[in-house]
Amino acid sequence: MAKVIFAAHDHAGPVGGDVMRRAVLPSSAVLCGVALIGGAALVAGPSFGAEPPPVPAASDDPADARVVEYRGLRVRVPAGWEVHDLDRDPSRCIRYDRHAVYLGRPGPQPDCPARLVGRTEAVHLQPAAEDGRAARTTVPASRLATLKIPASTDHEARLTLPDAGVAVTGVYGTDPALLQRVLRDAEPNPDWKPGPDTQAPPEPNARRGGPGPVDTVLSPLLDEPWARGKGFDTCTAPSLAAMRAWRPSFKVTNIYIGGAARGCAQPNLTGEWVDEVREMGYRITPTYVGLQAPCGSRPQRFTAKNAASQGAKSAVDAARKAEVLGIPEGAPIYYDMEAYKSKKRGCKAAVLRFVDNWVQKLEELGYEPCLYSSASSGIRDVGRADGISKPTAIWFAHWNGKADVYGDSLVPDDWWRPHRRIKQYRGGHKEKHGGVTLNIDRNMVDGRVY
Repeated sequence: MAKVIFAAHDHAGPVGGDVMRRAVLPSSAVLCGVALIGGAALVAGPSFGAEPPPVPAASDDPADARVVEYRGLRVRVPAGWEVHDLDRDPSRCIRYDRHAVYLGRPGPQPDCPARLVGRTEAVHLQPAAEDGRAARTTVPASRLATLKIPASTDHEARLTLPDAGVAVTGVYGTDPALLQRVLRDAEPNPDWKPGPDTQAPPEPNARRGGPGPVDTVLSPLLDEPWARGKGFDTCTAPSLAAMRAWRPSFKVTNIYIGGAARGCAQPNLTGEWVDEVREMGYRITPTYVGLQAPCGSRPQRFTAKNAASQGAKSAVDAARKAEVLGIPEGAPIYYDMEAYKSKKRGCKAAVLRFVDNWVQKLEELGYEPCLYSSASSGIRDVGRADGISKPTAIWFAHWNGKADVYGDSLVPDDWWRPHRRIKQYRGGHKEKHGGVTLNIDRNMVDGRVY
């Protein structure tokens, strides 16, 4: 006879108070493992100081599942998935590269790796009244059993369950079927009673990063379209306090605005964040992490057959996400094309078709099409190619520790100049500035920025 402890703790208000409930269930019970109300979870994951061990494949056997309760929703968690309570662990990074359920409000400064590329299935539940930043589909919790999640360019679904007081963000790897199955298995929690904080959020707007109508007159570029100086990039947008602390040391920062292979959530990234960071004096490199090369290492890939159409679709989605953040036309958007096996001729040809269409479509939409990639694959292949549309500027990864945008052994000096080059010269590591520690990549900038 196994004993399972259920903890209920309502962080949101008067419902549940600080009362702890305990129950004993037989080991054969379906509802085993973890239960919570208002965000309390009993499962802790590994440290983010190192890469985690592989997550076991999710099981379809209901007997292997646990059930968590969050506000007005009960979710059956597949075996092998982690469960994290962000209210108790506010520095927890919401990672999309592992099977997990995240519960509650993200903290102001998630402890994320420098960069993550690639996705699997993951779910984040938080109070509905606190997340109106992006477009959501309203669904009664009682109707989740018939939920249909269509395939989307960014491999993401965002739902509001008003009767459960929950906002849901769900992401998937290559097929929305597993995410759909997890959400369809969720059901209302009859023991939950809504409190005063469950009202619908106010109508968001583009300046705050929401899906409301975009101003017809966007802010003009206030500076030169390029910058020179030290830069850093990290997986999730840091808190504004962290950005202030780091400003004396850096001039340029990167933001990952979207894409099917973006590996971290972006709880801080809003139009207001963008405005305030620029007011601090930072310049920004907006970056879209979409589908990867057919011979790349990530599961989210375009194919030789659909490379052209996916390049154009990615440009449309990237422009839309930039617009929502208040990033105006004329600003650069970098496509993150991770390293791939470019000696495979068919794969390289597919990448060039993809980049050609990314560039053409993004130019049509009014943004400057730019490219991030490895100096030894994507940058080299695009630089040498004839007969394709070339990106306006490049951001190349060559982790040789040399902070020079020119004189690089892999990128000829006559490519993309002047003021059209950024070099990522050191990979993920921790640095401390102004008393704040972040895990970053380092860059030297003499290139296009917003």
